[in-house]
Amino acid sequence: MAAKTWHSLPEYQALRALMECGTTSEAANRLGLSQSAISRSIASLEARTGRILFERDGRLLRPTNEAAQLNLRLDALFDALEKLDHPTELEQETLQIIAPPTYAHRYLVHHIAGFLKANPHFYVGLEVAASDMVARGILDERYDLGFLGVELPRDGIKLTPFRTSNAVCVMPHGHPLADHAIIHPEDLDGQNLIALSRRHARRAELEKVLQACRSAPNVVAEVSTSFAAVDLAREGLGLSIVNPFPVVHYRAEDVVFRPFASQIRYSTYYVTPKHRPTTAIARAFVQHLQLHTAKDTFSQKA
Repeated sequence: MAAKTWHSLPEYQALRALMECGTTSEAANRLGLSQSAISRSIASLEARTGRILFERDGRLLRPTNEAAQLNLRLDALFDALEKLDHPTELEQETLQIIAPPTYAHRYLVHHIAGFLKANPHFYVGLEVAASDMVARGILDERYDLGFLGVELPRDGIKLTPFRTSNAVCVMPHGHPLADHAIIHPEDLDGQNLIALSRRHARRAELEKVLQACRSAPNVVAEVSTSFAAVDLAREGLGLSIVNPFPVVHYRAEDVVFRPFASQIRYSTYYVTPKHRPTTAIARAFVQHLQLHTAKDTFSQKA
């Protein structure tokens, strides 16, 4: 006779909390348990399934592929439990998103439309705000999912890398530097430059690169978003150094993008509350983005 299969909800809860929190102390805090209780549940689950689910990396526990696959299969279980706890919310699942203009106005609007067409029973709200307000909105748990192009480490929020890219130089067609395969900092000397405003950390980073090679471009305008910089370049005002994601998806035919020889790198992050589980609809939207974000020359999956 085959051995009877049994399941332990506390083990599955410990797995999910540890997957999302990264440390036993934070997982224990979320579930209202002791760290030893979390460790025992994970050890029991590993013994029962015969799989290694976490590997230690300093203070963090890195989930293995087996843990990720098991956690994915548990979505249906936790969704069912959520509906039992909130029977009046069965009619419509809601996702509240907050993001800066660079991500919201084109990239997210496009993918939200596709997501809702594929899932007409869902509802999505989108708030456009500055980066610091994105972090604050997630920290206050007024939104389920946020997006950031800068790292703003704060207690209570979790940043998960989504895309990475190197800086690019963008310029109008016919610009004297457009025939260069790679733009070097010294090439910008004397060129009209559309710069990000000084409140951006990336502005100081670029100035440091230019000062190191004594390159002195002529700043003709300051803007607060990459899209504004690219659109001014398209109008022939000058060139700019920007994060290519996601602007290259929407302006590749209008301007010239060239790699910028520097150590300036960018990351795009998903932002979620750290002390409560990511909702099923938020996970579904993230998966939609991962599947449907088009490939480009200048950015990669994190």
